[in-house]
Amino acid sequence: MLRFVAFLRGINVGGHTVVKEKLKEAFTSIGFQNVSTYKQSGNIIFEADEGNPLEIEAQIEEKLAALLGYDVAVFIRTIPQLKSIIKLDPFSGQPPQDTSFLVTFLKNTPVNFPIQIPLTIPKSTAKVISARGTEVFSVTHGGGEGALPNPFLEAKLRVRATTRNINTIREIAEKYL
Repeated sequence: MLRFVAFLRGINVGGHTVVKEKLKEAFTSIGFQNVSTYKQSGNIIFEADEGNPLEIEAQIEEKLAALLGYDVAVFIRTIPQLKSIIKLDPFSGQPPQDTSFLVTFLKNTPVNFPIQIPLTIPKSTAKVISARGTEVFSVTHGGGEGALPNPFLEAKLRVRATTRNINTIREIAEKYL
C-alpha cells in the first residue's frame, strides 16, 4: 500500500460545505484505505494499491463531481514528495516575523513559466519567490494576503492550483511517515 495526500481545491467555498465524514466515505468507496483528514477537509490522507497519481486524481475528481454536483480539483502528492519540498527549504533566507510561507501545487508544470521570479503580486506585499516543477513558493505578510498567490498563479500560468502553508505540509509529512 502506498500513502498519498490529496489536496482539494476550494472544497468548502462558494456556499458549498462538505463534512469530513462525507469525504472519507467518498474515498473509501473508491477503494482507498486508512482514510483521514488533516486540519481541514481539503487535506485527505489515504492508502492505495494503485501508484499512478494522475489516475488517482482522475478517480477522486470523478467521484467528487458525482457526489457533490460540482468540480473539485485534486492534487496528489506522496509523503516522500512532501518531504522533498521541506528538504528543499525554499524559504531559506526569508524573514520569519509576520510572514506566511506558502506552497502552491499546480495541476501540471507550465511549458513556459511566464513569471519573472521573484515577483511581488500586484497591489500587495505578497511575493512569488521561486518555483520547481509543479510547486510554486510564495511569502505573504498578513492582512488577508494568504489567499492571493493561488488566483494570481492560476491566472498567470493558466493552470488549476491549490495553496497550503508550509507548516501544514510539514505537519502532514511528520504525522503520516
